[in-house]
Amino acid sequence: MKILGFNFTKLSAEKTSNNLEGIKVNTNIDVSDIKEAKADFLSGKEKILGIQFTNTILYEPNYAKIELKGNILVSLEENTFKEVLKSWKSKNMPDDFRLVIFNLILKKSSLKALQFEEELNIPFHMPMPSLKFPEKKE
Repeated sequence: MKILGFNFTKLSAEKTSNNLEGIKVNTNIDVSDIKEAKADFLSGKEKILGIQFTNTILYEPNYAKIELKGNILVSLEENTFKEVLKSWKSKNMPDDFRLVIFNLILKKSSLKALQFEEELNIPFHMPMPSLKFPEKKE
């Protein structure tokens, strides 16, 4: 599988409260559509899928919401292409395909979400690396 393109179509971040008490962060990825896409620049053995997604980061109770919508274009071998489209008829995806797509969405969306969180002074939705002093041995 080759990633041909990734773009956002909607970027939304809203902070609705200043009360940090009891905040829980929930992340949800929803793939809303998978369909064949057309391109003239690929060989006949590869097919292209267009994938529409929404990644929502919700800070509950009623603290903030970040919503990122977008599209992904992937090139697949014909057998995999058919398998994904067949699975999608029942709103499922093969596990190995879903893992790659969801990891790509998480990677790209997390970077954008971190920018919004920094600008709106919202706690980061994922732990950031930090340095610690080594423990002293006695």
